Amino acid sequence: MVNLFSLIKDYLVDQEDGIRQLITWFLNLAMEEEALLQAGAQRYERTNSRKASRNGYKPRTLLTKHGKLELLKPQFREFPFETQVFEKYSRVEKAILTAIAESYLQGVSTRRVEKIMTALGVGGISASCVSRITKELDEKVEEFLSKRIEHEIPYLLIDATYFKVRDGLHYENKALFVVAGIRDDGYREILGTRLADSEASMFWEDLFDDLKERGLRGVKLIVSDGHKGIQKAVRESFIGSSWQMCHVHLTRQVLKKVPKKRQKEVAEKIKEALGDRQKLNDLIRELDSIGYKSAADTLESFQYDIMNYTQFPEKHWKKIRTTNMMERTNKELKRRSKVVGAFPNKDSVLRLVVSILIDINEDWITGNKYIVMEQ
Repeated sequence: MVNLFSLIKDYLVDQEDGIRQLITWFLNLAMEEEALLQAGAQRYERTNSRKASRNGYKPRTLLTKHGKLELLKPQFREFPFETQVFEKYSRVEKAILTAIAESYLQGVSTRRVEKIMTALGVGGISASCVSRITKELDEKVEEFLSKRIEHEIPYLLIDATYFKVRDGLHYENKALFVVAGIRDDGYREILGTRLADSEASMFWEDLFDDLKERGLRGVKLIVSDGHKGIQKAVRESFIGSSWQMCHVHLTRQVLKKVPKKRQKEVAEKIKEALGDRQKLNDLIRELDSIGYKSAADTLESFQYDIMNYTQFPEKHWKKIRTTNMMERTNKELKRRSKVVGAFPNKDSVLRLVVSILIDINEDWITGNKYIVMEQ
């Protein structure tokens, strides 16, 4: 008999492992209740209402956002045991399943995919089942990406992560951009995402137009990397707003053009210079004089767009001079998609990504305020 007190104690000591144990206990308990209802009697109970007798357990693995769970599925002698535990995946688990299954059904399966299919307990999944689940997920994707933006968004942040996607007979890395905002009430909100099919400014203008049609307004500062398409689209789509080059992205760009042995030293100087225009000019001249012209040119090209955050309240600076608030989001997207590996198509990327973003967004808008806005 599982000791619930011990499980809760384990959770308090090690939350990551403890939550897996608690969920495992709960799902096993849920299947036991299902088994009692289907059997029509308690274990070892002699009654005329009994419909089936127990025949042990079958180990089953379930992949969840908390990791792999090892469950015990009850078995009957007379007929198969049916459970909602494995049929009703969460949005994310369904999205992972369909991405893998699509590859499997399209004939691009590998031994690794087959192992994952078996672990998911869906080795015999049919094309009609995949179609049904993808339709359900596509509706969720459309609902999230077309939802109304109710609050003013003074700070708009854009960051990218990359996924391997099948295109014809080959796979290529495609950039997925996530757009998030810090609202006028201080909470964060994910506003949209799109898989880039072009690097031109028209891609960005189209994305920004979509956001504005859904209610985006009040934008004062846009923070992103130095993508030229974004810069051009910001100038045309958000007249009167400022664009801020993310300090982290800028530092990375400059350090790529500096010998490895000097990178730590230069990184410290960049950190000091990004808040002081005179120090920045001095650093540009210094890098140029010691032969790092390309690094100096990169700093110089963004010199007018790295201190725009200072026109806003000082207590906001730390949160709006970089896109760091997106970093954990991108890490979660990569972590959860790792089991898929390469996606069979663009739609499968969006099904999984949006499913994850919905969960993250719910945490953001129901959690603590990200910054305290001026009253």
